[in-house]
Amino acid sequence: MYIYNNLFICFSKKIYNIAKIFILVEFKKKYSICNNKICLRINYCYNYNTNFFRIDNYNFYLFVIGWGHKPTAYKARHYAAKHNLPYIALEDGFLRSLDLGCKGAQPLSLVVDHTGIYYDATEPSDLENLLNSSGWETLDLLDSAYRAMEDINRYHLSKYNHAPDAPSDLWGNTPTPHVLVLDQTVGDASVSLGMASEASFKAMLDETLSLYPLENIRVKTHPDVIAGKKRGFLADCAKSHLVQVISLDCSPISLLAQADVVYTVTSQMGFEALMLGKEVHCFGMPFYAGWGLTVDKQTCPRRTRKRSIEEVFAAAYMLYARYVNPIREERCDIHETISLLAEQRRQNERNRSFHACLGFRWWKKPYARAYLKSTGGETSFFRNSRRAIALAKARGGEVVVWSSAVTDTLQQQCDRESVTLARMEDGFIRSVGLGSDFNWPYSLVVDRKGIYYDPTRPSDLEDILNTFPDHLDNDALLKRAASLRALILEKGLTKYNTGLSDVSLPYLPEDKTIVLVPGQVEDDASVRKGGFGMNNLSLLQKARENRPNAFIIYKPHPDVESGNRKGRIAEEIALRYADIIVRNYPMGQLLPKVHEVHTLTSQ
Repeated sequence: MYIYNNLFICFSKKIYNIAKIFILVEFKKKYSICNNKICLRINYCYNYNTNFFRIDNYNFYLFVIGWGHKPTAYKARHYAAKHNLPYIALEDGFLRSLDLGCKGAQPLSLVVDHTGIYYDATEPSDLENLLNSSGWETLDLLDSAYRAMEDINRYHLSKYNHAPDAPSDLWGNTPTPHVLVLDQTVGDASVSLGMASEASFKAMLDETLSLYPLENIRVKTHPDVIAGKKRGFLADCAKSHLVQVISLDCSPISLLAQADVVYTVTSQMGFEALMLGKEVHCFGMPFYAGWGLTVDKQTCPRRTRKRSIEEVFAAAYMLYARYVNPIREERCDIHETISLLAEQRRQNERNRSFHACLGFRWWKKPYARAYLKSTGGETSFFRNSRRAIALAKARGGEVVVWSSAVTDTLQQQCDRESVTLARMEDGFIRSVGLGSDFNWPYSLVVDRKGIYYDPTRPSDLEDILNTFPDHLDNDALLKRAASLRALILEKGLTKYNTGLSDVSLPYLPEDKTIVLVPGQVEDDASVRKGGFGMNNLSLLQKARENRPNAFIIYKPHPDVESGNRKGRIAEEIALRYADIIVRNYPMGQLLPKVHEVHTLTSQ
């Protein structure tokens, strides 16, 4: 926290300027002692920490900021009213994070409201005022809103994105319409502030039972109820009427896609149902009701206009909510947040299983666990292959092995038990320094068919390359790849990024073809699988045979140079075929200076 000119308190710029002027408020407390004063620490967006000091003289300060209109913000609102200061409400955005906030997941979006808060229909809010006004509905904005909604539906994104897709047969062979009734949690501020009560939930279920056959109706339990943290409104009522309850935690979009009619009180899922083109009935007054999109049981005279789904989305998700990229620590737009959440969810779902890691060395275990992490996964380490395979089979998981340690016997054991054998390997931009020196990797590969360097069997990479023209995000991926390629070349990045930048390179003749021959670790799995019996010396000999008049540079592998791995060629022998030997020179700086690269399997 910074105090400027003794006039106001401001968040660090890292919190992307979502709010600038603060005084002490009750704000999801974590107390500590700072300079003999009580200090309030707020964590927001990754590891940003802001300290709030207790303030005695409020005359210098301009605003009070609190968390929405919930009970936790009562003291902040009371303080603002007592001292005649404006109150600004913060709240989680509509695309918040991968995991739940109660599990420590940091938000990628917030809303900032100077008037009220979007879920409080008892008074105006910035969002409501925006939807009642005009002049902001440009064609570019609405087109951007349409594309964002398409992407949210395509990637099955919601406020929280930790859950898997719903099973596709929740209604079985029941004829349409499929009716979904959304339960919420007791104590949810959006219910009481949304002109609703417990009676609203009973009336909602009673209406569906009076209009539709029992077998067409499903009640969706709230995730917090499933987790045992809160109590819902409809559990007992649904049970007494023999209504089927969906009590699994699943992606809202994947569930809503199976419904035809959705009943809600104030749930955000009601708006997501509108995004999918569903018929939505509201028994409360959420932010998206009262604009002509929903069948409403309540009225809000302040909401005077008819709005399209694109307009409500643009106002709520794009103009009202604010977004941050936690990697760059900068403000960003909704499209960047969608891309980030979509990739996080894809990786999370890919790791959603039990991982029996076999034979991992002690120093690889922490980062293997980190790379296999998922909201629905678990990782354990084993030395015994039979135990690993048996437990993976029992729990519907997979066996994970460092690729070079995979044997034909292990593959046969897994095949016999119908257990997936996943191979783990370093990624293509690995680290600053060698893996053999225990430097942690910035990237890993997990391949569930083979491994990219083994041409004797299929691999996930091979399948990706064979099917890439049909990829859903082909154009976006190619654009991103071109940008990343340019950045890699600009920064001179390679797999290990070793070498000394102040080492000079010997003179390279301008009238000859410059050929680089990179040495490799000769017992490396990629050489054994794809080298067809050749080694560093035979590669160097072949390069001279093919290019007798070229100027050949031989660059030994850094793992070999360090003495950690096999593959050294005596200098006097190497110089029979190479013109020079280059050591400790960054590969990223060397590659632009050569015309050709002759290699076995080197990246």
